[in-house]
Amino acid sequence: MQKLKEADLYKGELIPVNGKLVERYNKCLVKLGFTETKLDSFFIDGIGWSPEIAEEKNEIHYLNHGEANPHCIIITPLQKGLPVYNPFHSFDRELMKQVFKKHQLRIENITRDSAICVDFDQNIDVFYEPLDVLKYKNVTVKFRLVDDLDKAKKEQLELVELFNSDNNFIDETIHQKLLDSANTYGDLREREVDLENVTYSTESFYTEAFGGIYVLKSFLSPILVFEDEEAYKEAIKDTSHDVLMYHIAHDELIEKLTSHLMIECDVNSDITLQRYERIKRFVLSEYVNEETHSVKDVLNDSMLFKGYLNKIDVSARKRVMGLDRYLEKKKSDPKTKVADLVDRDIYVALHSPHSSLKPNDQDLVWKLLVSISPKDVLFLYWYDKEIFYDLYQTWNNSLKDWVIETIKKNI
Repeated sequence: MQKLKEADLYKGELIPVNGKLVERYNKCLVKLGFTETKLDSFFIDGIGWSPEIAEEKNEIHYLNHGEANPHCIIITPLQKGLPVYNPFHSFDRELMKQVFKKHQLRIENITRDSAICVDFDQNIDVFYEPLDVLKYKNVTVKFRLVDDLDKAKKEQLELVELFNSDNNFIDETIHQKLLDSANTYGDLREREVDLENVTYSTESFYTEAFGGIYVLKSFLSPILVFEDEEAYKEAIKDTSHDVLMYHIAHDELIEKLTSHLMIECDVNSDITLQRYERIKRFVLSEYVNEETHSVKDVLNDSMLFKGYLNKIDVSARKRVMGLDRYLEKKKSDPKTKVADLVDRDIYVALHSPHSSLKPNDQDLVWKLLVSISPKDVLFLYWYDKEIFYDLYQTWNNSLKDWVIETIKKNI
């Protein structure tokens, strides 16, 4: 992953945690019911997730108590606007935006010398079966402060009120309690440390629960798309819910999403054709032998591209150039069908979210599309970094260079 790190494309927006912040982070872990990290320094993202701690604990979602109870740690206001690199839900980043929008000043105040434990409570204590994800309606974001700073403020104010009552100002016991509180927490009288709950209403979303499920709620009957085959097989046994269910590999899924106006494919649009240029080059890379030229050179140089295109067998050539062939034949025969000439994986990759969808739903559908057919490396990087990083490690160095160059050109 070194090339990605040098290009600032691998978790480049993480922020460092060291010194006193490590102690606060560990207090949050303990308060949430987890074990402390032994690391002296690490990096975190927008929800306080650390790739180093995930590796240390050998648990990618180490801030979860089961699949139904995700948590977050806020130890610095610098987490505002940061990416969420391994979200358990597709709405995690949007949820954090709402948290900072409502409480930014108080977060800045609290994290001067404390930290915040965050619960994402969807009123589900535990999942028992895949269709439990249909219970998602509202997620209530709840806050708990390290060292119970909010409770300490309340007690300090009560001591102050007691001190000011009658002749208590001469009571040395009250003096000492006030001094102890001030030495431990500082003067809390004017500090804003109360954080009201934030409520987030879920619509369509993706969850990592049960191996990964897309919950598409834009219609009378929700559509569930399962990434895990066993979870899908278990879910379809349940006939008590009015819901459509598909495994992500089902061919009919694309047709269903199209008929429900969730996706579309305009092969004549400039944007689609631009994406096709990336897609066909990536597909050609599967057939390039690097004995003479590097993959990067072949994909970037039009003459080399044509040369290698003519070296591969006819079936591979047709696969790479399917859309070009379709557009050419369409001119002379309007009845020509895309499916007759364009490889299915490439055709799926050319789809986009329907223009009528809301922005958040479009992002979710993009994530679904690149998961079904990860042929557009740019959109794969944008919408599903986990898959991108996994695939990246299987590519040769020259292809990695081309992919990095392609992404950098479009950022």
